[in-house]
Amino acid sequence: MTTAIHTRDVQHACTVLSSPALIRLITEIDDNGAIPRRGLARMLSDLTPHHIGQATELARSLRLISARPGAGVDLTTSGLELADVYDATARWARRHAYPAPVADFTSRIQHTLALLAQTPELGEEGGHHRPVPNGSPSAQPATDLAGPRDLLIQWLHANPQAAQRTECAE
Repeated sequence: MTTAIHTRDVQHACTVLSSPALIRLITEIDDNGAIPRRGLARMLSDLTPHHIGQATELARSLRLISARPGAGVDLTTSGLELADVYDATARWARRHAYPAPVADFTSRIQHTLALLAQTPELGEEGGHHRPVPNGSPSAQPATDLAGPRDLLIQWLHANPQAAQRTECAE
C-alpha cells in the first residue's frame, strides 16, 4: 500500500533531517562503522556533548541507530539508507556548486534539503517542471533534483516517523 507524502510532510522531514549534528552522526558511522558509545565525543569532536546527546536521541527516535553492548552505536537499515540520501544530496550540491562553489558537506546537505522542501514533486503542474528557486547558481530544471528527491521520498515512505510533526531535538 502506498500513501502520498504531502509537501508539508516533506518540508518537516527536511527540517528534521537537516540537523547538523544528525548529519555528522549518521555520516561518521556510515564512513567508519560502529562507534563505541564513549568514542562518539572523539569522533564528533566539533560537536558539544549536548549536541551529540540531542543527535543520538533524535537518531534513536527515528530508528536510525542502534546500540548493542560491545558493538557500539551502529546504523540500522534506515540509517544506512538515510546515509545514501545524504550522499546523493551532497553529490548533487557539489556538482552544481550549491549553495556556493566552496561549501562543507553538512552545508551542502542542509541547503539542498531546504531546496527539496520547496520544490514541487515531479509531475506536478501538468508535467511542466519549474526551474530551481532563486539562489541556485545554475538554475537547473527541477528534474535535475529528481535523483536526490526520489531517494528522499522513497526513504520517507519507508520511514514515515521522520515526517511526523512531533517535538524533535535540533
